[in-house]
Amino acid sequence: MNNRQQKKLTKRLVAAAAYGTAAEVTALLRSGAHPDKADADGSTPLYRASVHGTADVVRQLLAAGASPDTESTGPTEGTPLCAASCWGHTDAVRALLAGGADPNLREDRGTGLSPLDWAEQGSHAETVAVLRAAGARPRERAT
Repeated sequence: MNNRQQKKLTKRLVAAAAYGTAAEVTALLRSGAHPDKADADGSTPLYRASVHGTADVVRQLLAAGASPDTESTGPTEGTPLCAASCWGHTDAVRALLAGGADPNLREDRGTGLSPLDWAEQGSHAETVAVLRAAGARPRERAT
């Protein structure tokens, strides 16, 4: 497969992860789309599935080899777990944690907010509880 074809598949996979169905994602993965490759905007399929809370697609991408902690590099993006936590997508959070996502990994190459910070800011109590049960620690507060 040439580079142009791979870019098209990547673009389609990122879109399907966000707005499509698990069947579309399956077809694209079978066609050779890489589950961890970012599109031209820096967004990964797993990030898009996480921000939209499609837990079935999150599980599918993880099973296909997507790294749970790969950070998307677009201007308003970050880690999949932070994305799901921000919006209170608890099922997606559970899927990411089961897939090995680090509950304490901060965005912006480790300098930004953590999944727990995002869930607390959004008042997503169930997501906060799931993250804490997985070992998420609150940020150290300056005194």
